[in-house]
Amino acid sequence: MSASFQAAAAGHAGIAPDPRRPLSPKTGEAMSLRQPTRSFEIPEPARLSPEPIPASLKEAMRHLVGGVSVVTAGLGDERTGATVTSAHSLSVDPETMVVSINRSSSTWFAIQKTGHFCVNLLRADQQDVADRFAGRGGIKGPQRYEGARWSVLETGAAALDDAVASVDCEVEHILERHSHAVIFGAVRAVVIRGGPALVYSHGRYGEYRHGMEPVA
Repeated sequence: MSASFQAAAAGHAGIAPDPRRPLSPKTGEAMSLRQPTRSFEIPEPARLSPEPIPASLKEAMRHLVGGVSVVTAGLGDERTGATVTSAHSLSVDPETMVVSINRSSSTWFAIQKTGHFCVNLLRADQQDVADRFAGRGGIKGPQRYEGARWSVLETGAAALDDAVASVDCEVEHILERHSHAVIFGAVRAVVIRGGPALVYSHGRYGEYRHGMEPVA
């Protein structure tokens, strides 16, 4: 006996249709419970910037406001350093700092050799220090330290006497990726002096003071 014949016979035999299935107003037969299939159009991913990704990434990061620090390393005539906006604390238990340094820079080689570095958070009026450690005008090595007063804390790396703060670190771990090295430092000493901080965004320096009114 065919399935269709069995179904018809069951209906004539007085077997009640499944009450969960609605009846068609036209034929009186049970309707399918399956929902109609809907089709959705998936939009193409938008490229908001017409520039290639490397240029777009640089432009995007220019919008980020970062605190300016000078990372110092080396001893004697091998002292050097770099201006960065990538220094920050990773943890306070244990006390750990992180900096990102270009692997082609003299600072990278000095950190590798000495196993130390000091993060000096610059004051708003120390743009000249930031420029020197950025290598403006071709200034290199120990020349970058001229015109400022420096002290030594625990590791031997130089601490800027009138910086907002100086954080002296011993290298704990190094992660090398692409053009840069991410350097983890165990904090050995901290000096806090305070004052308005130097910040950087869109290729320009700025100032941040604690307690400044937020922008409406």
